[in-house]
Amino acid sequence: MTVHFIGAGPGAPDLLTLRGRDLIAASPVCLYAGSLVPEGVLAHCPPGARIVNTASMSLDEIIAEIAAAHAAGLDVARLHSGDLSIWSAMGEQLRRLRALGIPYSVTPGVPSFSAAAAALEAELTLPGLAQTVVLTRTPGRASAMPEGEKLAAFAATGAVLAIHLSIHLLDQVVAELTPHYGADCPVAIVWRASWPEQRIVRATLAMLDAAVGTEMERTALILVGKTLGAADFDESRLYAADYDRRYRPVGAEPRFPEAS
Repeated sequence: MTVHFIGAGPGAPDLLTLRGRDLIAASPVCLYAGSLVPEGVLAHCPPGARIVNTASMSLDEIIAEIAAAHAAGLDVARLHSGDLSIWSAMGEQLRRLRALGIPYSVTPGVPSFSAAAAALEAELTLPGLAQTVVLTRTPGRASAMPEGEKLAAFAATGAVLAIHLSIHLLDQVVAELTPHYGADCPVAIVWRASWPEQRIVRATLAMLDAAVGTEMERTALILVGKTLGAADFDESRLYAADYDRRYRPVGAEPRFPEAS
């Protein structure tokens, strides 16, 4: 018996990995975060599977469900939205399972910031503009921010910021970022990236409040940075004709002569 923690992706059922799909199909028990995981993903559950929405459950209740499946020798598909490496609450569940001696596996998923960037048709790291993306959030009731992890500190680097779980504090976000990025810095907000009801607002920091208006929903990602919608940026050296690469040696003395 194994508990398979599976990143269910940002929302579109076909953005589930093949491994995740196959593990769901092979697990007679499925626990899913119902507020964020679409029902289309549950279509992969086998006939007769026990499907439990954990949205209203406590950690103790979730572990009790898993322990019952373990006692019955039944594999569990534990679905969380996006990717499990950030803000999934997987860590506390794994700690409980280790204490109970219940085996588990972890399968990554497509993160929401990737789906949002795809919706914007944007490469977030463009030569000469930004080569770093910071995934962060503002403080919330569920988790405080450690000292030093301030939006202003990240903004001072000039990196592209992917700000999660913060749409309700939009005014605060704009106020903290504007001194570092400037009022004309591009911003995009993507609501429910990859879902059928996906919505996108593009603006600058100065115009964001007017562009958003009353469109405030919890499942939104705020992207801030110079690369959003940029057309004036350097080309990378990767595909330059005179760039010596392992699989395309250039010049009389290439770096990787054995590949020629």
